[in-house]
Amino acid sequence: MSEIEAKLPESGTTLPVRSLTRAAFAPFGDVIAMDEAKSFPINGGKCTRHHDLASVETAGPDARVLISLLRGEPYELPLTLTMVERHPLGSQAFVPLTRNTFLVVVAPDEGGRPGRPIAFETAPGQGVNIARNVWHGILTPLHGVSDFVVIDRGGEGCNLEEHFFDTPYRVAR
Repeated sequence: MSEIEAKLPESGTTLPVRSLTRAAFAPFGDVIAMDEAKSFPINGGKCTRHHDLASVETAGPDARVLISLLRGEPYELPLTLTMVERHPLGSQAFVPLTRNTFLVVVAPDEGGRPGRPIAFETAPGQGVNIARNVWHGILTPLHGVSDFVVIDRGGEGCNLEEHFFDTPYRVAR
């Protein structure tokens, strides 16, 4: 047994990894992927715009939208989920710049605390926009170093809450 496996919680707390679909993810935000229903030609027909794929949310009088780039090291499954976070003042979108998939862990809010998390694996090229105030795991690339465009809120105010689970979850296929 490896050192990592020895630290994993018992199997009763395993979160299965699901495929990411618009319907399954809708309670937590938006799936960002090319959508023919929301597309139209531009630039003399040489380009297709897949339009208005996510709603960027910001709260507060001095809020502004930030665009950042991230490079993430890959994780291996199974992994131990000890913490989730949320952003009460704005949504947070992750758009991959590589074809590597990534893990998205979200949890419903239950009275200001996260409920049982749900784990999704994106398809190559899919991104997510995690809605304001939704509990979620950290950026978790799979299958290689991965680059992302991140769109989120900047400005005054505390836009980060973290919750550490008393009993960690095991995320596995």
